[in-house]
Amino acid sequence: MLEEPAVEGDAKPSGKGAPGRRGWRHPARVAGIVVIVVAISLSVFLATRPSATALEVDDPLVGKIAPPIVASSYGHPGQVVNLFALRGHWVLINFFASWCPPCQQEAAQLVAFAYDHRGSSGVRIIGVGFNDPAEDAAAFLATTGAHWPLVADTSGDLAVAYGVRGPPETFLIAPNSRIVAHIDGPVTVDLLDHLLARGQGLWDRGALGAGDPGTLVASGHGVGSAAVPRS
Repeated sequence: MLEEPAVEGDAKPSGKGAPGRRGWRHPARVAGIVVIVVAISLSVFLATRPSATALEVDDPLVGKIAPPIVASSYGHPGQVVNLFALRGHWVLINFFASWCPPCQQEAAQLVAFAYDHRGSSGVRIIGVGFNDPAEDAAAFLATTGAHWPLVADTSGDLAVAYGVRGPPETFLIAPNSRIVAHIDGPVTVDLLDHLLARGQGLWDRGALGAGDPGTLVASGHGVGSAAVPRS
């Protein structure tokens, strides 16, 4: 008995190795899983990565008279911020910006430090807005509870004078207007207390500047000779 020839269209896939509908769905499923795993890993990394840390800069300005700051206090018409008018006090100059995450990181620490060192003989703080609209910098300070004066360095001249490359950067100034420390990165209360104690030790030993540390002679820096009381 003769068998009828098989018709090509009647052939059925054997199932093994046949490219059925389920076969092409596996790569898409694997790709989706990979995307989810990568997203989770990135989220974990961003959540657990260490915060930016502060470093003390080996700055040639340290030990020298600080560049002068004479500018209007933003938001306080008629008030002038004059760094050299604060001689006799320890001063912190903090370059910051509202768009800077490390600045947001250090804000509470600066406010706590200011509170710890409040009073007539306390540390004075000057905030300098870096590449930031004055109104944005002022709004940022207001949200942190900071009450120190703000100088809007819209021209960038102060940043250039102090050698600031990017916020936050902070300078500790001695009562004789000499720069004692330059910190690059977000400061903490512990770090500032350490630098202040070290600076006060140098001040008490008469090691900050030539001659009697109780007298400032800063000719050529916008300040005349002036007696500076020891802190």
